[in-house]
Parts: sequence; C-alpha cells; structure tokens
Amino acid sequence: MSDEITKEDVVAKLRDASWVMMTTTGADGKLVSHPMTPQQVTDDADVWFFISLRGGQADALKHSSQVNLAVSEAGTWLSVAAEIEFVNDRAKVDELWNKDVEGWFESKDDPALGLIRADSESAQYWGLPGGKMSALARIVKSKVTGGTTGGDSKAMEL
Repeated sequence: MSDEITKEDVVAKLRDASWVMMTTTGADGKLVSHPMTPQQVTDDADVWFFISLRGGQADALKHSSQVNLAVSEAGTWLSVAAEIEFVNDRAKVDELWNKDVEGWFESKDDPALGLIRADSESAQYWGLPGGKMSALARIVKSKVTGGTTGGDSKAMEL
C-alpha cells in the first residue's frame, strides 16, 4: 500500500473478510464485541448484516448506533468507525438471504430477523509490507530477536 489508505483499500479488506468483530456500546456504557458476517460491502465501504432482534446486541444498537468494525489477519488490522441503521426492506432481505443465514434464523419471515447497514465514517489501517507471508515472517522474527516488525499506520475519513 502507499502512504495513504484509500476507500478502495478499505472496501477490498472488508470484502475479503469472512467475518468482522462489531463493537457496540450498551446502555451501561460497556463495550461489547460480537463476530458478524458481512452480507454485502458497497463501493462506499458500507456493510450490510443480518442481526437477531432478540438480545443484547440489537438493544445496544438501538441505544447507540455508533460501532467499530474490526478485521485482522496476519500482519494487518483494519478498524472502521460506522453508524448503524436498522433497515426494513423485504427486497434487500431477499437479495442478501443465503444458506449460511438459514443456520441462524427460521426463515426470511422469522420475526427475530433484522437487517442493518453500517454506514462507514472513517478507517484506520495498520499493516506490514509484503503481504501475509512476509508479515508472518516479520512477526516470528520480531519474537525471536526481540526486534520490531516495522509496520505502519494509516487513517482516512470515508
């Protein structure tokens, strides 16, 4: 990557993620993270998710719509600040529905099924140059030698 992270970089990292950690703030002010499966990532870096409307995570999002989405793999970490919007759109549910979702909900008509969109606002990226294998080698070397990995951090508004 160059000295700057681009929206395209953020979109690519989010699209490559099979899951992200979504951190919410509860009514008590405590932060809680949940693994979530992105159903779609738009070219604007907005992310669509299905969510259970029963339980703490949906309640937390109704209390505070500000979230953090975190993605990591060997040597790279992406943190995206976003605002959640609950969306009532049957056509979008039909578009995004897939076999994996069937394991969590009875059907598309399940009253617990919710649809949310995370509207990305800003992102921070930290990564090691050279890709995943180079990053793994740098991490192992730093542990053995006590040195540093040499990674850098980038941030942007979306």
